[in-house]
Amino acid sequence: MTTAELSRSTRSTRSTRSTRSTLLRPRLLGRTTVNVVVAISVLYTMLPALWLVLAAGKSRDALFSSNILSFKDFSFVQNVKDLFAMDGGLYSRWYGNSLLYAVLGAALGAMISVACGYAFDKYHFRHKEKLFGLVLAAVMVPQTVLALPLYLIASATGVVNTFWSVFIPVLFNPFGVYLGRIFAQGYVPDEVLEAARVDGAGELTTYVRVSLRMLGPGLITVFLFQLTAIWNNFFLPMVMLSNQKLYPVSLGLFQWNSQATVSPEYYPVVIMGSLLAVLPLVLAFIFLQRFWRSGLTAGAVK
Repeated sequence: MTTAELSRSTRSTRSTRSTRSTLLRPRLLGRTTVNVVVAISVLYTMLPALWLVLAAGKSRDALFSSNILSFKDFSFVQNVKDLFAMDGGLYSRWYGNSLLYAVLGAALGAMISVACGYAFDKYHFRHKEKLFGLVLAAVMVPQTVLALPLYLIASATGVVNTFWSVFIPVLFNPFGVYLGRIFAQGYVPDEVLEAARVDGAGELTTYVRVSLRMLGPGLITVFLFQLTAIWNNFFLPMVMLSNQKLYPVSLGLFQWNSQATVSPEYYPVVIMGSLLAVLPLVLAFIFLQRFWRSGLTAGAVK
């Protein structure tokens, strides 16, 4: 190789390295930016949770006199005992009420929403799109706006201050109907339904044995949305209920927090109660996420 050729080869190598370096810099800068944003988001999310965990283990005196983020002066077990003993064990009753409202209401509500969405997608009837437009319009209506009309309806039917005044309204979710139609449209082929009908299956049998298997992940998705919404529901129980024994956790803790300004002994139990109130939602997402992410058509056709 001559000197000229060697020089050209060297310049070419340097040019290639310079080009690669120029291309890698934006990528590294982009990765660094993304990592920083993710780290800040995680910190922003985890700090309140960490504060709640640490504050739940503090006694009343330590709660106001020591650093909350320190790992000293813990009385976790005692706070749990005080929580379930406060006001004759009302917290246990509230917790059971919330589980009943949320789990049963979310299960039935998800079944109703998915069935309605399936019907909107697979069946043809008069004014179908207009009715679905009303469903979409209902999605945009805040739940607080509906509280007073629901109260008037419950008052006229005589179910105010009963379990049914809170349970029945949460069974119908327009957003769940919308999701149900989207899942039915995307993951339930019309050909499969036609094959089931040719084999002699009725509409109900086709829906239960064929369509629901395909709609399983969608059903879990709607269930989780419903569970979160019902568990955090506050305004509707506050309007409907006056009997403390029917309160959900959210309303019960709100009442205790209001009393804490006069009786400071309520502060530790309110914080501990808030920590325990988060657990069902966390556990639900942990145990159901594998079903949520599973193959959307798994087990539909053998």
